[in-house]
Amino acid sequence: MPANPVSDPLPPAPARQSEFSFRVGKLLSESCAPSAGQLAANGGEFLGRTGTITTPHGEIRTPAFIAVGTKATVKSVLPESIAELGAQAVLANAYHLYLQPGAEILDEAGGLGAFMNWPGPTFTDSGGFQVMSLGSGFKKVIDMKSVDNSGPDDAVAPGKERLAHVDEDGVWFKSHLNGDRHRFSPEISMRVQHQIGADIMFAFDELTTLQNSRGYQEESLERTRRWAERCLTEHFRLTSGRAGKPYQALFGVIQGAQYEDLRRKACRDLGAMNFDGYGIGGALEKENLGTIVRWCNEELPQNKPRHLLGISEPDDIFTAIENGADTFDCVSPTRVARNSAFYTPTGRYNLSGARYKRDFGPLQEGCDCYACLNYSRAYIHHLFKAKEMVSATLISIHNERVVVKMVDDARQAIEAGNFFEFKAETLGRYYS
Repeated sequence: MPANPVSDPLPPAPARQSEFSFRVGKLLSESCAPSAGQLAANGGEFLGRTGTITTPHGEIRTPAFIAVGTKATVKSVLPESIAELGAQAVLANAYHLYLQPGAEILDEAGGLGAFMNWPGPTFTDSGGFQVMSLGSGFKKVIDMKSVDNSGPDDAVAPGKERLAHVDEDGVWFKSHLNGDRHRFSPEISMRVQHQIGADIMFAFDELTTLQNSRGYQEESLERTRRWAERCLTEHFRLTSGRAGKPYQALFGVIQGAQYEDLRRKACRDLGAMNFDGYGIGGALEKENLGTIVRWCNEELPQNKPRHLLGISEPDDIFTAIENGADTFDCVSPTRVARNSAFYTPTGRYNLSGARYKRDFGPLQEGCDCYACLNYSRAYIHHLFKAKEMVSATLISIHNERVVVKMVDDARQAIEAGNFFEFKAETLGRYYS
């Protein structure tokens, strides 16, 4: 791979960066003293820690699960309910909000939090994932299960048209809503996210998959590095021009797929830039998730937060935490709720089954969420069968609470020094 070309120096960071901060708390490797066997099984030192992210709209105690509110709403759940179940922050999607209702509308409303009546910290992703996944016809999911780079780098889903086209300056794409043609570049993504007004934004990156060739991964990684520099330049310019607005932190996004050298290079390159934190994104094979997260966090600055994009399965959550992820998000708790699936300590179950018709107990015994304190499985089963929308609301409240609480308990276990025991007990019950 060619050496990095000489880039124009970035402008100085705005003094207002101090409005955002991260403080490391306890280190997992010190509070829980992993054994030699645990270290060997992990492939290296455990990099987990607790911490506190401070934003203009409040603190986030980490590790933390960030509820996904794609279109300025967690699907079917009121913001007040999201706060009540213990979520500390909400993540919205720049791509979707750009298309509808338009970023300028949120700016006029006073920003994302004011627009959706959410008083706490907010995140927006850059739109890069949606441009690529929707643009290649894969809709909400790109295959990340297996490595197969035998096909073309510009593959599309069967029977679909490619709606996104990447060049050095950015991406042309067609709206999945009406087919209108749009342009995203690092500068446009920054302007859109500044208008949306979240406390934490992500730099515009190019998403690759496990099906892309090694050569294309290298080319894309270098493009993402150049885009990261452009994002910072535009971010600093916009911050200076929007002095009356709360400071918005910018996270760089780490790509590199399954390749150790590319992941480490991306972390060194972006780690040397003046980002407020980092997002670990792109193609992650489930069985290698912990290894890839650890590679990244061995390279990234220790005094800045790291967000892992798009995970929520219990085993993945624990793997991410123990290898140094501070925050993470996923749509899964509400997505599966819309198909009547609910979480319990002993696994995930489908409420549409006939056995729940006369089950008058809560979704989970002992759960303190609004749904469990007030409604029975039989009632929610009836709502789902009757196609009443409130069934998704009640199951979503419960599922979000389960995931938020599990991560909160993991944070407390690091503080208390019994993380590995808590992990073994939790996963042993869930996957039994």
